[in-house]
Amino acid sequence: MNHILKEGRPYPRGAYFDGKGTNFALFSDHASSVTLCLFNRNGTSETDRIQLQECTNGVWHGYLDDVKPGQLYGYRIDGPWSPEEGQRFNANKLLLDPYARNLSGPINWNDALYGYTISDSPDADLHMDDRDSASFMPKAIVTSPEPLTRVAKPDIRWPKTIIYEAHVKGLTMQHPLIPNDIRGTFAALSDSALVSHLQKIGVTAIELMPIHAFSQDRHLLENNLSNYWGYNTLSYFAPEPSYLCSGELEEIAKTVDTLHAAGIEVILDVVYNHTCEGNHLGPTICWRGIDNLSYYKELPGNPRYYDNLTGCGNALNTSHPKVLQMIMDSLRLWASIYGIDGFRFDLALTLGRNEHGFNRDHALFHAMLQDPILTRCKLIAEPWDVGPGGFQLGSFPPGFSEWNGDYRDVTREFWAGKDGMLSRFASRFAASSDLFNEQHRRPWSSVNFITAHDGFTLHDLVSFNEKHNEANGENGQDGANDNRSWNCGHEGETDNEEIIALRSQQKRNFLATLFLSQGIPMLLAGDELNNTQQGNNNTYCQDNPLGWVNWDNTDDSLIDFVGMLADLRKKHSAISRAEFLTGKLNEHGNSDVAWFNVNGEKMTNEQWNDPHNKAMAVKFVPPNKNESAVLVFLNASHVTVDAKMPYCDTHAWKLLVNTPLIPLPNVEQDRIKLEPRSIYVYEGSLIKTKDKVL
Repeated sequence: MNHILKEGRPYPRGAYFDGKGTNFALFSDHASSVTLCLFNRNGTSETDRIQLQECTNGVWHGYLDDVKPGQLYGYRIDGPWSPEEGQRFNANKLLLDPYARNLSGPINWNDALYGYTISDSPDADLHMDDRDSASFMPKAIVTSPEPLTRVAKPDIRWPKTIIYEAHVKGLTMQHPLIPNDIRGTFAALSDSALVSHLQKIGVTAIELMPIHAFSQDRHLLENNLSNYWGYNTLSYFAPEPSYLCSGELEEIAKTVDTLHAAGIEVILDVVYNHTCEGNHLGPTICWRGIDNLSYYKELPGNPRYYDNLTGCGNALNTSHPKVLQMIMDSLRLWASIYGIDGFRFDLALTLGRNEHGFNRDHALFHAMLQDPILTRCKLIAEPWDVGPGGFQLGSFPPGFSEWNGDYRDVTREFWAGKDGMLSRFASRFAASSDLFNEQHRRPWSSVNFITAHDGFTLHDLVSFNEKHNEANGENGQDGANDNRSWNCGHEGETDNEEIIALRSQQKRNFLATLFLSQGIPMLLAGDELNNTQQGNNNTYCQDNPLGWVNWDNTDDSLIDFVGMLADLRKKHSAISRAEFLTGKLNEHGNSDVAWFNVNGEKMTNEQWNDPHNKAMAVKFVPPNKNESAVLVFLNASHVTVDAKMPYCDTHAWKLLVNTPLIPLPNVEQDRIKLEPRSIYVYEGSLIKTKDKVL
């Protein structure tokens, strides 16, 4: 077919259909030529090659009148082959458009996908491979750019946000009420049975593990495993094709609209820190063959190798303006076209690194925070990577919230009964102001979690002392060793009723702590269902029932417990404050927080520092004097504690919940017995006494 090539424009990047024809624009600063390759409908035959003639500021571009949505395409790019200098151009390799908005299918692994000739030689990557990779590559698809979502965003305020971390496939594959033919896809996420469950447990946002198109790692497939979690991005603009039941992008929009109509926001876990191309011995699929020196961080002084700050072989060069632009364009597309409400940035420390290390004032962060679209989104950073100084909790700029890994660790140790945890636990329980209370940041800067996709589920946290990752085939070398878990006296499942009861109470303790803490709670999908991974704390490669949420072990009482905690949090601003606690008297003459010992007296420094002290009470007072105060007793010890109601400016405390689930009279009490490992929550009206207010 003879296509008439016009000059086109260097923007927007990618393949843009304007209603008449399609403009193609691809950045490659070091290429000597760029060839657009068109394919037939099923991608098996290359129908035309068109060399782009125009290059403006490093962007190659051209316009074709007769190319419409549905057209499959890719690129071949020529330039220097000099791996020692970081140049890895190879025109024999078909490359994906980094801005592709839809893909035709997965990678079909073959040695031809590698830019070099694979061998056992340590210098194998220096020798160019001349095989054509097109038949093994997915193809990009020209799409229509019209906006897709229609329902207004719920716009949930940060203080009332409750996050539910989930996997598109894992959450829905075993749900008994979802039709078999849509399980594991976006369509399943909008099924009424699932939406009703999310509403019942009171979550306001679902945070989806990576839904950008990702690669299935070759070594995993060869071992009958898979890249289940999806943290190996193949495209930042296209969804994972296997998550589209219909094959149409509109499916995502319909799902987002349905969730929005139900009052649930959608947050995406995004992986802009590295790509699926791996280290210098990885395949040439996209960025490596387009412009290796521009897209990746090379090892200082030795550009043959990558600066592996992520542990995944490479790291994107976010300091390069065109790479920064790619990330920003991707974020804006998902927020504006698909209506996404927020983003959780995997290994976000890498995003802010330059030649001197992590920089909270990195240009990428500034770009996000000033963007008129993204500034209205919830931005959440995972504040670590594997590079030097790779843990920077509390170091991100105002406007970002952060996964609080220290909250997870301290809370686990506190409820395991470890000595000397009371003071540290209180700090984390109160939104970690020691980490986040600067530059006018708010309590929602701390995203609190006890379990997440990476690690034990809640059921396994109270059932296993050690990881059991045998199914992964890595001889126990994968997954964290420092789990800070406690099996309650038996490793794994048991028929012992006492241990089962203790585990159930510990689950309620963790859940109650999570929802009562200042900051933002994040619940792992399935924790409300007693979901287990049989002690595997790293199911990244388990795309099977081991990694999927099991809906058959559902405990309605635990589901109701979570829903009750969510309602409590939404109704009581005392535990979901918009400001950090200070302990000072407010305009109504009340302290926003007061900490008490079990004798009902204010905590002393000696009591805070007593390593054997594992029980206390805390009173949270709301900013609005017409709302109820909340009083929480916590006893992490293994013995019953005789406690006294603290003297304060409330009376007639009403019991809301206790984790032992023991009925107690809702009358004015002077003393209370705190069962071992338990939480008691009361509410009371703010009625002043004639005596001094505490």
